[in-house]
Amino acid sequence: MPDRSRLKALLLVAAISSPSVHAGDADWTFYGGDAGGSHYSSLDQINRGNVGKLVKAWEYSTGELGRHPDRQAFASFHATPLLLPPAAGQSLVFCTPFNRLIALDPATGTERWVFDPQLELGPVGTRYNCRGIAYWQDSEAPATAACAHRLYMGTGDLRLVAVDARTGRACPDFGTAGTVDVKSLVLAEAESRSRRIGRPVNFRHGDVQFSSPPTVAGSVVVVGSANNTKFRRNDGPSGAVRAFDLRSGALRWSFDPVPRNPGDPQAAGWTEDALATTGAANVWSIMSYDAARDLVFLPTASAAPDFFGGTRPGDNRYANSVVALRAATGEVAWHYQLVHHDVWDIDLPAQPMLLDLALDGSKVPSVVQLTKMGLVFAFDRATGAPVLPIEERPVPGGGVPGEQLSPTQPFPVTIPPLVPGGLTPDDAWGYTFLDRAVCRRMIEGARHGAYYLPPSREGTVNFPGMAVTNWGGGGFDPQRQLLIVPVNRAPTFTQLIPVDEVDPDVLARPMAGLMGNPGRLDGTPWAQVFKPLLSPLFSPCNPPPWGELVALDLATGKTRWRVPLGVLDKLVRLPLPLRWGTPTSGGPIVTAGGIVFIGATMDERFRAFDVETGEELWETPTPTAAMATPMTYEVDGRQFVAVAAGGHMWQYSFKIGDSLIAWRLP
Repeated sequence: MPDRSRLKALLLVAAISSPSVHAGDADWTFYGGDAGGSHYSSLDQINRGNVGKLVKAWEYSTGELGRHPDRQAFASFHATPLLLPPAAGQSLVFCTPFNRLIALDPATGTERWVFDPQLELGPVGTRYNCRGIAYWQDSEAPATAACAHRLYMGTGDLRLVAVDARTGRACPDFGTAGTVDVKSLVLAEAESRSRRIGRPVNFRHGDVQFSSPPTVAGSVVVVGSANNTKFRRNDGPSGAVRAFDLRSGALRWSFDPVPRNPGDPQAAGWTEDALATTGAANVWSIMSYDAARDLVFLPTASAAPDFFGGTRPGDNRYANSVVALRAATGEVAWHYQLVHHDVWDIDLPAQPMLLDLALDGSKVPSVVQLTKMGLVFAFDRATGAPVLPIEERPVPGGGVPGEQLSPTQPFPVTIPPLVPGGLTPDDAWGYTFLDRAVCRRMIEGARHGAYYLPPSREGTVNFPGMAVTNWGGGGFDPQRQLLIVPVNRAPTFTQLIPVDEVDPDVLARPMAGLMGNPGRLDGTPWAQVFKPLLSPLFSPCNPPPWGELVALDLATGKTRWRVPLGVLDKLVRLPLPLRWGTPTSGGPIVTAGGIVFIGATMDERFRAFDVETGEELWETPTPTAAMATPMTYEVDGRQFVAVAAGGHMWQYSFKIGDSLIAWRLP
C-alpha cells in the first residue's frame, strides 16, 4: 500500500502582450496558448491517425536537483514553456522552481542561454515554484534593439525581472538594472496597515511569493501573488494585484481585493476592523487579458483565514470572484462572486478562459471559470452578465460559535457539477471490508451529506472536498465547443477545535496546520484540522475513480464523455494496473489534430486522448510525474509537444525530477 505521509500530503495539497485574444495560434507565446488561456493549438501535423507513432525528440535536465539538494522537497517544476517568434530568437523558454530562466533550441533541446536572478532562498521549508513567464514585443523599438523582445518573470523572493528574450541579459531600463523590488512595496503596505490597526508587522520570508506567470496587458505587466499565511492567521499580507509599466517598471496601479475603503460599494457586510485587518483574497493563479476591451481578468482567492470567517463577516466581496479590471487604470469594470464567505478554501484556482461560445445560434465572447467545487460558470466578457444561467440555492448552516455563514451559494443551472456533491456512510469505500468499515465509521462520526457543510467542532466531511479542478484548468476545442477538464474526486475532513483545548507543543510543531496536524488560526479562538479522508490502507473513502478526464459540451451543458485518468501501479506496493484514476495536478491542451495531451497523473505517464471519444490513443513513461501543463509548437515544419516532468516529493509523486521532454513524429 502507499506510503502514508506522502499519500496524505498529495491529497491535501490537491485541495489546497498581444493585441487581442488569438485562440488557436500556432505559436505558443502565452502560458495558456493564447492571452485568454484556451490551451488550444491550431497545429494538426500530429493527429488522431498518427499520434501513436510519437518518439522522444529530446530531453533536457535543468540541473536543479544537483544545485539545491536540500530544497527539492519544497520545489515544484510546474512550468509551461513558451516558443518565441523568429524575430525574438525562436527559442523555447521556461523557468525553473528556483527562477532560473532557460532558453533552448526547440528542435534539439540544446541550451542557448541561462539567466539566473540569484534567488534568495530563505529558510528550509520555503516553497519554490515558477509556473511560467510572459513575453512582450516592444512595437516602438527597432526590431534588433536590445530588449525589443522581453521576458517577464516573478520570483519567489518578490522581484519582477525583465530579460532580453534573445540574449538572456537583464533589461537595464526596467526598474533597477532589470529588476523591480516588489517586496519593498509589500512591506510598505503591511507597515501602513499595521499602523492603522495598532499591531506590529508580522512578515516572514515566503509569506508572499510569485509563482504564476505575470500577465502582459496593454502597456503594463500585471502580477498577483501566492499568500502562504491564509491557513495560519487572519491579518496576513494583503492580496494586492499590481501593474507595472512594461518599459520602465514604474508602478502604475494596484488593486486590493479586500475593499479597504468603507465607501466602496463592495465593503457592505465587512466591519471596519475586518476591512483593516483581513489579509489575502489574493490572485495566486493565472490571469487573462482581452485587448479589444482592455480588460484583465482576475480569479481571486479566499480572504484570510481559511476555515473560519468570524473575523470577516459578510460575503467578503471581491474575494472568491472573477474580477475584470481596466488594464490601463486598475478600475473595476465588473465582478461576480462565486463563493460567498468562503470557509472551505475553495478559491478560484484556474485561469479565466476567454472563449467564444456558440449559444442560441450566435458566438458570444465569454469568460468561462472553473472552480475547486467542480462548478463551471460563464459570463459575458464585457458586462459580467451570466451567459449560462446562475441561481442562488440554500446551503447548510450550523457553523461554530462566532461564524457568520452565507445562507445561499451560486450554482450554474444548465451545467451539472463535474463531480456530484455529498458523501454518506453508505458511500464508504475501501480495498477491504475492514477498510470500508473504518471509512463508514469516520463518515458517521462527522457532519456529512450535502456540499457546503461548514467546518464544525465534531468534524465535517466534505465531498468533493479536494480541488475538483485546480491551477491546471482545462482545454477548449472551439470547433466542437468541448471543454476538456481533469478532475479530482476525494473527500476531506475539517475540524475546528478551541485553541485552548490543544496542546501548545502540538501547535508549535513545524507541520502545524498541515497534513491533519492541528494548526492555530491566529486572530481567532480556533485551531483547525484539515486532511484527506483516508482508509487504513490509505485509499480515499469514496469509490473510485479518483481522477478523471471529462469532456463537457458548453453549448448544451451535457457531458460528452468521461474516462478514468491514471492507473494505480505506481501508488500501491503490488504493481496493479487498476484504472481507477489518481489525484492530478496540471492541465490539458487540445489541438486541431483532434488530440488532448495531458500528464498530471501520479503514475508517471504522458498521454494523448481522442477529443471526440475520450479513447486513449498513446501513452509514454516519463522520468517522474509530469505535474505541469504541456504545450505544442512547430519548428522547421515539424510539430513538437513538450511537458515538464518534475514530480513532487511531498505533494503528488514519490520522486522528483528536473526534466523537460519533447516528442515529435519520426
